[in-house]
Amino acid sequence: MSVTQQQVLDCLAKVMSPRGTALTNANVLSAITVTDGKVFFSINVDAAEARAWESVRAQAENAVRAIPGVSVAMIALTAERKAGGAAPAPRPAGGVPPASAHRHPHPPGAQSPMARQAEIPGISAVIAVASGKGGVGKSTTALNLALGLRDIGLRVGLLDADIYGPSVPRLTGIREKPKLNDDKKMIPLQRFGLSIMSIGFLVEEDTAMIWRGPMVMSAITQMLRDVVWGTLDVLVVDMPPGTGDAQLTLAQNVPLKGAVIISTPQDLSLIDARRGLAMFKKVNVPVLGIVENMSYFQCPHCGTRSDIFGHGGARHEAEKLGVPFLGEIPLHIAIRAASDSGNPVVESEPDGPHAAIYRAIGSKVREQLQGVIAAA
Repeated sequence: MSVTQQQVLDCLAKVMSPRGTALTNANVLSAITVTDGKVFFSINVDAAEARAWESVRAQAENAVRAIPGVSVAMIALTAERKAGGAAPAPRPAGGVPPASAHRHPHPPGAQSPMARQAEIPGISAVIAVASGKGGVGKSTTALNLALGLRDIGLRVGLLDADIYGPSVPRLTGIREKPKLNDDKKMIPLQRFGLSIMSIGFLVEEDTAMIWRGPMVMSAITQMLRDVVWGTLDVLVVDMPPGTGDAQLTLAQNVPLKGAVIISTPQDLSLIDARRGLAMFKKVNVPVLGIVENMSYFQCPHCGTRSDIFGHGGARHEAEKLGVPFLGEIPLHIAIRAASDSGNPVVESEPDGPHAAIYRAIGSKVREQLQGVIAAA
């Protein structure tokens, strides 16, 4: 059944704002995107009123999901502070207080954002694979690390949280769309013995993901909470590059058991990796270690080794910062070709030297998670 924008608007007209006006008349809705039963839009309000609007966002999401033919609804609350925003909003002429007045008072010594953390039922450990910058092979490493963990006997899931540039659909060759269970939660797709979910399964490959920060946070929260992950020892999360909203959202929503930092040997990449490591430490996420990707190039014809980006920089950085060094992954055509074909090297060449490297990294990660997994 095809869903139209008008159906969504008719549905939202029945949802009331904190001031009692219909959501469609409150001048807060972004453009509504409807594609193959997937609905995306945001509710844009002043930051001072965000708390009062959160319940409205939830009502709108539930209402849209109830429309026949809607498979996925992603509705973000986008809050922006107005210029000079410290001053309280004036009371409207009609005497109705601003929406911010509906907020519950926050007691002194209020909890930090980390107080919102909650375990995902059935998952023993959630770990992030992150990088300070793009182009270092983070997604390829995340997938092959997940497969390496699988090979040493763990039940593993992979969440592609890089919503600006989701790579997992291409890396896994998955073209299907996730189905919903009776509770309208997404069922992760199965490939290579992994439970896999990506925003890329919900949008076309060439779609530009132009989302504001709060929409990023809402999407990642849904990918964590509205997916039937089942029972997993480890959920590997492929993060967007950088140190922004996505990383903070994950750290604030889920008690991460650790982060793996991906870098190349060159100084520029190491500077950004250092920033990523510092960010995770600030939000009390253990750093499981650093991986040096594209560590060296070995000619597939003559075997000559070349240190194109330098060599050993990540190991030295790990020693200097007092975190584990997990291993070196070469720049090799087999890894690239396997990734591009949707058949990652740990799966396509399980007895090869590259698969052994990823399994060795997975074993080091498992050692640090041993108590967590054993206790689950």
